[in-house]
Amino acid sequence: MKLKVTCFAFLVLCSFSAFGQKENWKPIFNGKDLSGWKAVAGKATFEVKDGTIEGTAVYGTGNTFLVTEEMYGDFILELDLKISHSSSNSGIMARGQYDASRNEGKGLVYGYQVEADPSPRAWSGGIYDEARRGWFYPLDLNPAAKSAFKLGEWNHYRIEAIGNSLKTWVNGQEVAYFVDDMDAKGFIGLQVHSISKKEDEGRKTYFKNIRVQTESLQPLPFQKPVFVVSTVKNELTPEEKSQGWKLLFDGQTSQGWVGAYKDAFPDKGWSIADGILKIQKSDGSESMTFGDIVTTEQYKAFDLAFDFNLSEGANSGVKYFVTLSEGNKGSAIGLEYQILDDALHPDAKMGRDGNRTLASLYDLIKAEKQARFVRKPGEWNQGRIVVYPDNKVEHYLNGVKVLEYQRGSQAYRDLVAISKYAIWNNFGEAEQGRILLQDHGDAVQYKNIKIKPLK
Repeated sequence: MKLKVTCFAFLVLCSFSAFGQKENWKPIFNGKDLSGWKAVAGKATFEVKDGTIEGTAVYGTGNTFLVTEEMYGDFILELDLKISHSSSNSGIMARGQYDASRNEGKGLVYGYQVEADPSPRAWSGGIYDEARRGWFYPLDLNPAAKSAFKLGEWNHYRIEAIGNSLKTWVNGQEVAYFVDDMDAKGFIGLQVHSISKKEDEGRKTYFKNIRVQTESLQPLPFQKPVFVVSTVKNELTPEEKSQGWKLLFDGQTSQGWVGAYKDAFPDKGWSIADGILKIQKSDGSESMTFGDIVTTEQYKAFDLAFDFNLSEGANSGVKYFVTLSEGNKGSAIGLEYQILDDALHPDAKMGRDGNRTLASLYDLIKAEKQARFVRKPGEWNQGRIVVYPDNKVEHYLNGVKVLEYQRGSQAYRDLVAISKYAIWNNFGEAEQGRILLQDHGDAVQYKNIKIKPLK
């Protein structure tokens, strides 16, 4: 009998341990009224019906948010959300902020927002910095998640805000992973987006089953590799390390880099301070003052990400498949992700059809981008180049894919034949090469340069 009691107690203890996390859930919507919540910023309405919060769009007003009176630091949030019409974009504020004096006294909500996007773009679960820095995690970074959200149906969201990381799920699908240290605490908010057409007035967005954990948090690991966007200087998450990412710039030294056609890192022009790698301004010439720098290692197929910050009117570039075999003067030869102030540098109007603009494959393929996804000089932009083992190549700017091509294809070779690179045999088709950061005589800063070999 004593043994049976002991075993029973053990089973009870195991059950408590296994399901203890579930008991940490706290509902923050009581299903009856809006106690603990308040509407701010716009004039859309919120009311409770049948255990559900109904948000109703109002024409002629800005974005409206129903926000918690309580502020949250680290938390795990789950809720169900339904959008009735494709015009009714919505979102969930995580550690949201509010300034009642902004927007001509109407108030302004800003900060991290997890998107609910019923449009064909399908970026639900992506991360947007509302009324502040714009998009950080568009779903071009995770196309497999675009099908998770269902218009006109209940969608289950999970949001983990723990430390400086923000992770999202929609209907069990892993969506976004963002690392940022701007906001450590704020409210949880539900958005009814502004509408541009009078005919869309009265459209509904619904929320229910809103619950949160704030203690003994047990984050869920992503089961599949998901690209991580990070604004934190030169650090990799444990997940990135396990996926094979490594830093190409450690934030402190020039280890892994040398001057192009040189055996050492340049002793002038390039500098490292406060976790930032910088080329200083000189005379605007191409690689003639301080010179380009290249990686000591060579790469075949890879995923390369980097943050860059342009000075006004600046020109630079990130090149790949650089072999240093041409022996030419000026910048070493390679495929180039163009870095340029399109508004002020004359190179933007040269070439053909805009193929020398920011994020383009320089002198070959124009980057198709919208101005609202480009951050101005003095702000950090995020570039990304993916070269797959089958030689498909993609360029991204701030998480949005802006071009793709097939290295070595006939279409690619036809473009090379009418470009400045026509004089180089098999341009850009080397089996492997170095990564290059260009000195084009203008001040440009880099950080968070990371790479993952692909197989």
